[in-house]
Amino acid sequence: MTTLCGAVIARDAALTIDRCLTSMAWADDLLVVVDDRTMDGTAEIASRRGARVRVRQFADFARQRNAALKEANTDWLLFVDDDEVVSPELAQEVRAIVDAGDARVAGYWIPRKNIIFGRWVRHSGWSPDYQLRLLRVADASYREDRAVHELVDLRGEQGYLQNPLIHYNYTSLGEFCDRQRLYASMEAADQFRRGIRIKPQNYLLQPWRQFWRRYVLWEGYRDGWIGILLAVMMAYYELRTYLDLRRLPQQPPDHPPRELPGR
Repeated sequence: MTTLCGAVIARDAALTIDRCLTSMAWADDLLVVVDDRTMDGTAEIASRRGARVRVRQFADFARQRNAALKEANTDWLLFVDDDEVVSPELAQEVRAIVDAGDARVAGYWIPRKNIIFGRWVRHSGWSPDYQLRLLRVADASYREDRAVHELVDLRGEQGYLQNPLIHYNYTSLGEFCDRQRLYASMEAADQFRRGIRIKPQNYLLQPWRQFWRRYVLWEGYRDGWIGILLAVMMAYYELRTYLDLRRLPQQPPDHPPRELPGR
């Protein structure tokens, strides 16, 4: 019988981990990889929910996910973030996929329903927001050259599921700013490692591109006030990425500099 592990990468998730794991109680195994910087009761709550807990020093998200893949003792692994919930409809769909056991497919993209500041954001690039989360363990690994917005290497075909993960994404503006500030610094570090060099126009064009894409191309205007707020904030943190990159040395060791694409 084909088996499935539900896996969570968590840090300071005491307020959300129980809800997340409850929504995956149907899985054959539950695994929580806890960041060693965690200061609350995340590990204890996960253990009470019947999950296997592994405390691991955090390097980046890709390495944490690869560690979870190595810990899995099942055929498939479903990654769910601690602020996400698997809907009953998605649970049924995943179980049907796993039980069918199509050997050609190594991973499935799952849409997300993003709840931001208490509202379902239907446009602005947050819907359908597909994430590659259901993976055949033997045929998947994360590229470790990216610290954030990690990429999966699959040895096989890809598929798409219909039912969404429910993502309780940002509950306050302060939380949004804190996380985007972290993502901006990590993205800057990624670009630094790749030897990217900033052109002066990037400080203007890249934030403008981010705003135009989210508000116009992805119809953020249809989300009302939250659409324009998110477009402006994402444009600002696009700028922050390049400001953070500017503070790093101009050229990383053993990497020839490359310019960012002119866009």
